[in-house]
Amino acid sequence: MGVTSELFTNVLIPWQRVLFTASLLTCRLLSTTASVTIQSPQHVVEGENILLQVDNLPENLLAFAWYRGLINWRLTIALHFLDYSTSMTGPEHSDREILYSNGSLWIQNVTQEDTGNYIFQTISNHGELESNTSTFLQVYSSHFTCGRPSFPAKLTIESVPPSVAEGGSVLLRVHNLPEYLQLFFWYKGVIMIHKVEIVRHRTLKNLSDPGPAHSGREIVFSNGSLLLQNVTWKDTGFYTLQTVNGFREMELAHIYLQVDTPCCDPLDSAQLRIDPVTPHAAEGESVLLQVHNLPEDLQTFSWYKGVDSTPSFQIVEYSKAMKSIISGNANSRREIGYTNGSLLLQDVTEKDSGLYTLVTIDSNMRVETVHVQVNIYRLVTQPAMRVTDSTVRVQSSVVFTCFSDNTGVSIRWLFNNQSLQLTERMTLSPSKCQLRIHTVRKEDAGEYQCEAFNPVSSKTSLPVSLAVMNE
Repeated sequence: MGVTSELFTNVLIPWQRVLFTASLLTCRLLSTTASVTIQSPQHVVEGENILLQVDNLPENLLAFAWYRGLINWRLTIALHFLDYSTSMTGPEHSDREILYSNGSLWIQNVTQEDTGNYIFQTISNHGELESNTSTFLQVYSSHFTCGRPSFPAKLTIESVPPSVAEGGSVLLRVHNLPEYLQLFFWYKGVIMIHKVEIVRHRTLKNLSDPGPAHSGREIVFSNGSLLLQNVTWKDTGFYTLQTVNGFREMELAHIYLQVDTPCCDPLDSAQLRIDPVTPHAAEGESVLLQVHNLPEDLQTFSWYKGVDSTPSFQIVEYSKAMKSIISGNANSRREIGYTNGSLLLQDVTEKDSGLYTLVTIDSNMRVETVHVQVNIYRLVTQPAMRVTDSTVRVQSSVVFTCFSDNTGVSIRWLFNNQSLQLTERMTLSPSKCQLRIHTVRKEDAGEYQCEAFNPVSSKTSLPVSLAVMNE
């Protein structure tokens, strides 16, 4: 990219003349030449290498140049003189740009600071402005899901493993902690009151304080996750995580822990419980919340959306005296209640996800309350994949990026129709939507695909071939 001092002196005078001519002509020529076009990537994530490809470069040019934002010498990235077959760097050059003789500009290891307008200018052999063509480059943070930028991902909890036998350990792994987190709480159950508080953690001081519900078997981590050790059947049930950020904004997430017990354990088999017939459902399907072990002398029961058993959230109510089921304020006409206590959710949407509460009252006015989690997902659409360069040399680097229009999906990678086995030369971005091969080898040549999936569906991208050339 650089030139010697002697050559720099020789080319500076004609370029100054070109700049002066161009500055005069820019005032008069406000339109751009349609023949010159720039192909730039639509989705760029921090760390990628990108090419601003120039097409239809005019013939008989004296020079061309790239500018950052405006046509101004102080904003010049690089310029190229065709007569001298040499290039010069400008004040906006960051040592990450390479200017090619066909006008295209290669930018390596982009950052969010590279976001902005880029202008490509050509000057004819007669010193006249030939064309001004601009393109806008948007660089997204690697913390964004690859695809269109979206709102921050929802706070979720994953049980690892999904169920655990008595005496084992289980990790309630937290995903998508909010930014500027200051405080979080863990509770046993779905009601956030002090007596069921397991632990609270202050992130700034990295200090944890056990609560009344702490049994000495729980370990909390700074990433929000909670480890339960030596679990018993009494640990079965809901757990609630509450987070508080620096703006005093709160988020909640719930998870139901299933502890597998032998038949001889003192677990009351007649205990009121709810089984979702479809634990993970796709939008448009139906979900039956099947109730077991209703009280024999049941007088009334009510279903609520959420954990609050107040009239505003009531879906249906059954009265034995009235021998009828009536709709509540939260009924959307897609719910059907049955006299056996079960509730059918029809034509479900993502908004139907969450906790549902059943409250029963028997003839002795004994109240029982149980909760169930419903998970609804959208069907995954086919992701798209892009590679920084489909033909690379040995020992160079390459980046594959997987773009999905869906939120809340997971990404996995395929190589030649098989699950990709990561090596020490490969890294994945935090969301796994970007695969980087640091030092390419011949055996890396082949077809790459990415698969976007959730618990109800998956889609695989079209294959992208990578060719690897010797040095």
